[in-house]
Amino acid sequence: MTWFLGHLSQVGGLLATHTALAVIPLLIGLLLAVPLGWLAHRYRWLTAPLVAGTGLLYTIPSLALFVLMPLVLGTGILDPINVVIALSVYTVALLVRTVADGLASVPDEVVQAATAMGVGPLRRFFTVELPLAVPVIAAGLRVAAVSNVSVVSVAALLGISQLGSLFTDGFARDFVDPIVVGIVACMTLALVLDLVILVASRVLTPWQQRGRTA
Repeated sequence: MTWFLGHLSQVGGLLATHTALAVIPLLIGLLLAVPLGWLAHRYRWLTAPLVAGTGLLYTIPSLALFVLMPLVLGTGILDPINVVIALSVYTVALLVRTVADGLASVPDEVVQAATAMGVGPLRRFFTVELPLAVPVIAAGLRVAAVSNVSVVSVAALLGISQLGSLFTDGFARDFVDPIVVGIVACMTLALVLDLVILVASRVLTPWQQRGRTA
């Protein structure tokens, strides 16, 4: 506790960087996964290659991906953009199946009713199918958020500063305080992101709350 209070500004800076490196890929991954998941749901012949293909991306070791990114992108080894893109790849890998499953969970009669009312495909997707798929997508997003918070720490091995730097610093000096602070900060950040997504999901699906209280 004494070490934490004496290094409050340092921990706060690392926490801010860690949050950005975890959240930005989450948003990018979600934006990419929605159309890919829709394609996997809409065209059955694309389901296996898209779901399985993107899922395989998650099997690439994070450290290897962080090292490969500068070679592919031409960036420096310490450039945070490597982490953002690598984690965006992981987020897409986790969310494409989730988005496809979420859209598949929408009852056919609801889609048919919207179509019968003259709602076009694009409007139907954004006003009917996607909102009804939110609970399933949010569940996958919560897993991806916690995963991102964990994987970002690995980038500290390459020298990219964030909460993982507390682990490498503690191990290098055989000093446990920064390691404990880093673990607690990572767990707290993961819990906060999980709570934010949960609340956002409930705000976006008010009919579910009414159904529970009815």
